[in-house]
Amino acid sequence: MEVLVICFYVLFACSVIVAGREHDSAGKEDTGNKMNTKKEREAVYDRHTKVQDVINDPAFGSYGRLIFPVDIQIDNSLELEDVEEILPWYSEVNPDKTVEIANYMKNQAARDEQIFYDIYTDEEKAADPEKEETGLFFFRGDPGEKFAVLNAGGGFMYVAGMQDSFPHALELSKKGYNAFALIYRPGAQTACEDLSKAIAFISDHAEELQVDPDDYFLWGGSAGARMAAWVGTYGTSAFGEKEYPAPTAVIMQYTGLSEITGEEPPTYACVGTSDGIASYQTMSTRINRIKANGTNAEIEIFKGLSHGFGLGEGTAAEGWLDHAVEFWENNMG
Repeated sequence: MEVLVICFYVLFACSVIVAGREHDSAGKEDTGNKMNTKKEREAVYDRHTKVQDVINDPAFGSYGRLIFPVDIQIDNSLELEDVEEILPWYSEVNPDKTVEIANYMKNQAARDEQIFYDIYTDEEKAADPEKEETGLFFFRGDPGEKFAVLNAGGGFMYVAGMQDSFPHALELSKKGYNAFALIYRPGAQTACEDLSKAIAFISDHAEELQVDPDDYFLWGGSAGARMAAWVGTYGTSAFGEKEYPAPTAVIMQYTGLSEITGEEPPTYACVGTSDGIASYQTMSTRINRIKANGTNAEIEIFKGLSHGFGLGEGTAAEGWLDHAVEFWENNMG
């Protein structure tokens, strides 16, 4: 089953993935003057804003290119309301949420709030130029509160942050938690290396970032869920970093991962019954095996939903994020 899924990813991706990756200069934040008036804080983007206008907005400096997938060709005429066209395999993409996220980022940047962080040094990026296309988007919660790292899917071909990590991060920040959405290098191994590096970066800069490094959790959808599960189970040292504490919980959406080691952290999962990529039976079996090992685990299965439903607003899955947060909180030390 997993081999067939991977083949599907590759065949589908051939029609949308641009050969090679553009290596612009590193995404360090350019900040301008503070803008605090009510007018300047109002929404500047709407459904008909061009995606390229967001990417090239001076407020985002050189990291604007990472807001949308760098491995997908984006037509100059594409508008925010049609972002689903550049998010293969995803469903239930909410244009209003896309606009909300873009405006949130714009307003934060306009207030001189740093919303993007490099995880690799200039020297590391010079040695491996593909690391130019990585980093963390920070959705701030309450100072000193706990944090989550969110990993979007995309079949290890691209990073679908606008559907699979940014919305979740924004909602977590509204609850007071600090949330980091990871932009990683496609490829299972490199993605896990980037996630491990992100955990190291946040942990080592916890005081500067004003986050509580204890009881963090890893979140992911589709390929991103595999990343969360692998790093959560095998640890950061398995992917080139020193050993950092394991996450308190792993939150997984729609992925057909079946392997079990017995070392899994507490795990919450959710999936739809009409998912043609990640079988709900496979996910349910994995959760039951984790529970059989004596580890807390839960799954929610939503009738009729397909792959990549994100927050699931207006669907049978609406409210699942609250359940996932409650699961995380119940497993804190």
